[in-house]
Amino acid sequence: SAMVIFELAWIMSKDSNDMLWWAIVGLTDQWVHDRITHIKYVTDVGTVQRHVSRHNHRNEDEENTLSIDCMRISFDYDLRLALYQHWTLYESMCNSSYTYANLKLWSMQGLKKLQEFLADMGLPLKQVRQKFNSMDISLKENLREMIEESANKFGMKDIRVQTFSVHFGFKNKFLASDVVYSAASLLENIEKDDGNENFIEALDSLSRSNLDKLQQGVELAKQQLRAIHQTVASCICTNLIISQGPFLYCYLQEGTPDVKIYSKPICMKLLCKHLLKCFVRSTKNKRCKVLPLVMAAPMDLEKGTVIVIGIPPETESSDKKNFFGKAFEKAAESTSSRTLHDHFDTSIIELKTEDRSKFLDALISLLS
Repeated sequence: SAMVIFELAWIMSKDSNDMLWWAIVGLTDQWVHDRITHIKYVTDVGTVQRHVSRHNHRNEDEENTLSIDCMRISFDYDLRLALYQHWTLYESMCNSSYTYANLKLWSMQGLKKLQEFLADMGLPLKQVRQKFNSMDISLKENLREMIEESANKFGMKDIRVQTFSVHFGFKNKFLASDVVYSAASLLENIEKDDGNENFIEALDSLSRSNLDKLQQGVELAKQQLRAIHQTVASCICTNLIISQGPFLYCYLQEGTPDVKIYSKPICMKLLCKHLLKCFVRSTKNKRCKVLPLVMAAPMDLEKGTVIVIGIPPETESSDKKNFFGKAFEKAAESTSSRTLHDHFDTSIIELKTEDRSKFLDALISLLS
């Protein structure tokens, strides 16, 4: 919808650089949260790139002398490492879905492989464990090329991706994915019970006049990504994912560390995607590799409900179509389970805890 709104504004000659940036953030959100195929993403990036050139090439010399208020968007090939320019490179690699799954970082063997990967690049541990901004300039200048070269040897051939970045003034640079993670974490901030307030804060973070809020979201997103990957490691190492026949199933018990953040749909879906990606790489069972995943976690203890989410199998040819919305509806109907279907994404529902078993049985029968 962000892309559609921008296209409409462009047709009416009402588009601006700010509006273009919001369209880019909307598109990147779709890609980060795996709602569109990579082919669709690349196609839309090509469309956006033409608008970026149109809005950001004019008076370039003049732009460079502008005040701290100037805004410049640029197209780039960057790394699939979450928030790495606002974190340490080591932490980013340990908490990015792409490197975490490919290097199998939930295991000791995987962590050893990460050390080998860093050694292959010739990056000293002292450098990768300090804030990206504090790294040696000589290392930062060639970092992307160094990482890409070594990543190819470790089976990570597509570690670079087409993306966009924005410069606010002289020193504030953010990748579109940084803004996506930041806004999503503010939207689902569990420290505040007020959903309306969270929405306003997430909206504020998209304004170039509110960079402090954007930075606050980045810090919050780091905490969430750490929690997600700790949960992934725990689920895989304790064999929490079981095959229920037509799908894989995982239930997070009350008392699981950080379980409260999974009562929120975006965070829960991110966990699901990361967990399935890692499970497929960890299991030797060929049948399990092509199964979808259903996951449940406590949602509201007072109301006695759980959040249930279903995602399609982890396959290269996945068209991102999710059949769980209809399946959940039918399973709830056939068992008179008390459910709430009030998310934009129909594959996410709220279910009464005591109805979980019969709902699950109906889902197994339905999909068998």
